[in-house]
Parts: sequence; structure tokens; C-alpha cells
Amino acid sequence: MVLAGKVNKGLVNLIQNVGGRAVGLSGMDGHLIEAKTLDEKLGYVGEIVAIHPEPIKDLLEKGYIPVVSTLGCDKQGNVYNINADTAAASIAGALQAESLINMTDTKGVLRDANDPLSLIPRLSLSEISVLQQSGVITGGMIPKLECCAHAVKQGANRAFIIDGRVSHAILIEMLTDEGIGTMVTA
Repeated sequence: MVLAGKVNKGLVNLIQNVGGRAVGLSGMDGHLIEAKTLDEKLGYVGEIVAIHPEPIKDLLEKGYIPVVSTLGCDKQGNVYNINADTAAASIAGALQAESLINMTDTKGVLRDANDPLSLIPRLSLSEISVLQQSGVITGGMIPKLECCAHAVKQGANRAFIIDGRVSHAILIEMLTDEGIGTMVTA
């Protein structure tokens, strides 16, 4: 339960230290993340069955920043570790969020993996499959884009992949016309 304890509370503390109002919760709280076993061979690794976003909505309405550790539970009370990217995408979709922002260690989707100047600034859901089939999207970018696509399909307005190593990356992406990463839309 390190995720729901030490890590979650540490993030809450960091947010509060810079003036934010944060509340830590896990996917078990309010049955936020309903889960089931992904594969019995993997033990308590789960997949999402449903998101019940009411606890997050309540906190947002009161001006709090929810910090969610990605644990889910089933109806019998078994606790499962959930992939964080998948949980974020599912929660963003369930909230019909304006944006899901995925911060990573790459600029975004590159047309040529060896050319950092080949950034694709915007992708539609249909373009993702075409680029995947043609071999442009490979490796670790596949699950990142699957999460972005999932969020958009489930109700989020858009999703971004941006380089978290760049100072002020979120502000640059959200507040400039050119952005800094790749935006995924329907």
C-alpha cells in the first residue's frame, strides 16, 4: 500500500506546499476504481471494470486537487494494482475532462524516431491506427497513444503527450498556439 500511503501523501504535501488544496485518495475510496483480476498468473494486478467518478467530482466542486493512487477493488474487497496510464485515461474519460496530459521523456509522437524535429503536433483517432499500421508508431509510444485514444473515446475532449523534462511544458502546451507535444483528438 505504498502507493496509497507514502507516495500519495508525499504528492499531496508537495501540492499543498506551493499553495494548492489537495486531497489524496486511492481507487478504493468511494469505490472509485472498480477492478477485476487481469491474469491470475500476475497476482493482484487488475484491469478496470468501471470508474465511479463521484468522489473526484465532489472534490473538484469544492476546489480541491484530487491525487489518486491507482489501486482498485472488486466487489469482494480484493485490492488490485492498476496501470497508472490506463487509470488516468479512464478517469479523464469518466469525468469528460477537457484534457488528459501524459508527461513522458520524449517530445511526443515523432514521424521519424531518429529525428526530434519530426514531431507530429496533432493526431486524430483514425490517424493513430494508420500510423501504427505503417510502423511510424512503435514500442513504448503504442501504450501511451492507446491511453490517449481511450480517454478521448470515453469522453475526454483531448489528450496530450508532452516532454516532462521541459520546464513549464504544461503551460507551453496549453497556452500557446504551437504547443510543445502531440495532441490527440476525436
